[in-house]
This record gives sequence, structure tokens and C-alpha cells, in this order.
Amino acid sequence: MLLDNIALFLTIVEKGSLTAAGREVGLSPTSVSERLAALEAHYGVVLLNRTTRAISLTEEGRTLVEGARELLNGVADLDSRIRFGAESLTGPIRVSAPSDTGRHLISRALTEFQGRYPGIRIELLLSDGYVDIVGEGIDLALRFGTIMDSTLRVRSLGGARRLVCASPAYLDAHAEPRQPTDLKSHNCLMMRFGQNLDNEWRFETSAGPQVVTVSGNRVANDGAMVRQWGLEGLGIVLKSELDVVDDIRSGRLIELLADYAASPAPVQLLFPPARTQPHRVKALADHLVETFEALDTLPCKR
Repeated sequence: MLLDNIALFLTIVEKGSLTAAGREVGLSPTSVSERLAALEAHYGVVLLNRTTRAISLTEEGRTLVEGARELLNGVADLDSRIRFGAESLTGPIRVSAPSDTGRHLISRALTEFQGRYPGIRIELLLSDGYVDIVGEGIDLALRFGTIMDSTLRVRSLGGARRLVCASPAYLDAHAEPRQPTDLKSHNCLMMRFGQNLDNEWRFETSAGPQVVTVSGNRVANDGAMVRQWGLEGLGIVLKSELDVVDDIRSGRLIELLADYAASPAPVQLLFPPARTQPHRVKALADHLVETFEALDTLPCKR
């Protein structure tokens, strides 16, 4: 019962309220409240500060959250190995990925993985903004660029370039940019990552790095949306080669300023700072590493 109450406590934290947690697990708010009270009585501390509008973790609650996920993952992994053997993986995996890359590349990889291990349940969360991996109970996250949180565990997937590209329709109506500063006279479709507008596009020239501040009439916080706008001929986009490789090969998008493309940005898998990793999560990470190693990316023209 203690493990069940700890699992319910994590659900309350993830869903943000006792009522939402009850809906998730099929319990009444009264039952959820009683089981939370029993858990607090067991430890002799208050785990959640509760008001009529919100809940927040106490220091003891944060400590429990940090240890509980590792504990429950370990129990689930042990249960899986005992019940079904070491070669049969089962259980849930929560995966976070950027929206565009997640919709095609990661989704295909997950389909292949579940075809091999049908007992695995995947929850794929797509976001191009900041995600609190620990707070949201993410088991594995795909991220581009430098990782600022040094407490997270990291596994490299190599690198990927960001390419400037536009549709043939856009280039039929506008002169093709020949150097990075030409972008100032073009409609550039931009991403917003959380509070940060991605309007400073980086290039590499014979004289060294160059940053061009671009502008345009559309901004989105969803990479798939920006890519779609580019395909519709609405402007120039800056996208990871992982997202546009098929579009460029098919001619739906044309790479621009290839001689000035910046160096590849790191692509990484992130994990919560737990001491152990469930076998099923490690197996999925291995599968994603294999997926990225097999990618047929665009050749660098520089």
C-alpha cells in the first residue's frame, strides 16, 4: 500500500491537483485526499501545501519526488524481469522530443521499438520550449544544443546542422539570398523557444562566425508549424537537417546559403539524475542511438 500511495503522490504532483489525479487513476477526490493523508502520516511530515486553488511541494515533498521515481522505476523493472524474463521488456516510458523531429523521426523509431517489445507503453510529449524533465516525470528527452542543467545525465547522438531553406514558390517571387546579410530583406519565419525568439541566425564565413538578426511576419513555438509555413512559400526558415532532409531531397524546399552553414549542433538524450535507469529506458536509448547512427543526412556543401 505504501508504494501505491507514493505512486499516487507522484500522479498528484504531475497532474497539479488531487481532483485531476483522481480522474487519472479512477479514484474520488475524497479517496485521493485520504491516501495522501495516510502517506503524510506514515512519514510524519507535510508533503504538499494545499489551498483551494493550487498545491505546492514542501521540502520533504521534493525529497520524496526525487527518490520516488527511481524507486518505482526500479520496482517496475524488477517486476518485469521476474515476470517475463530479462529479454521481455514491459512498462511505461515517458518521452519528450521537439515537435517536428518527434512527429516523424522519433515517432517512427518508437513504432519500431514497440514492434520489438509490444509490452512497452509510450507517452510521447512534444514541445519546443523548456521542459522540466524531473518535475514532469520524463524518462528520456531528445534535445538539441548545449545542455545548461548539469544535474541531468546526457548521452550523445552526434550533431545536426541547422539549414536555411525556402520553397521554390518563395524563390520564384523573391531573389535568392547570396550571403547571410541578404536575409535582412527577406521574410524570415521564426521559432520561439519559451521566452526566447530565435531571430539571431548564425553562420560561418571565411572571416569567422557571423550573426544576422532576421525579421518576418510570422512566429510560432512549434517547429512543425514553421516548417509547414516554409513549404507553403510564406518565407525563409531555419530548420534542423533532421526535419527537412526529405523536403530538400524531394525539391519541396531548397537549401540556401549552404557555403555559410554553421557547424552541427549537438543532439543529445537527457535522463533524470537517478543512480539507476530502468532496463526498458536503456533499451529505448540504445535503439535511438542506432536510429541516429543509421540516418542518411545531407552532405555538407562547404
